[in-house]
Amino acid sequence: MTASGDITIRPLAKEDARQIAGLLNNKNIWNNLRDYIPSPYSKKDALEFINGISEQDPRVTFAITYKNETCGVIGLIQQTDIYRLSAEIGYWVGEPYWGKGIATSALKLATDYGFEKLSLERIFAGTFSHNAASRRVLEKCGYKKEGVARSAVLKNNQILDEHKYAILKSDWIN
Repeated sequence: MTASGDITIRPLAKEDARQIAGLLNNKNIWNNLRDYIPSPYSKKDALEFINGISEQDPRVTFAITYKNETCGVIGLIQQTDIYRLSAEIGYWVGEPYWGKGIATSALKLATDYGFEKLSLERIFAGTFSHNAASRRVLEKCGYKKEGVARSAVLKNNQILDEHKYAILKSDWIN
């Protein structure tokens, strides 16, 4: 478990399933996530997700908690082959927890974990063109915009640009 004030990232547990399902069964969240995440999102979906990541070694997917309440998920997807020192980071925070700095704190914790525990050299993220809030979170954490992939994604039957961000271990100041 890693903490910063009231915010922690910790391994997900079966007990998180109800809360995750309740928060993730929300179009405002789902509109910013990849389509492999079902919508509507059920407790069964949450349990399958938690069971599917329970054997991660090293652990790369975490619950985000605020004042000991599960409020989101953050994870690193380690790359392979010549990209093996890089990881894509993704995160979401439930709508009732927006505007509290939770995503920023969680991203700092997970970025630190990626560089310190996983020995990564680069962590990157992509955001859909309409997700300015996520871009602000990345920028607050020192991620630099590397470009915009024009018409790169299809979400909700709309073709969108994807804004690409990254941070290097050598630039990471915790």
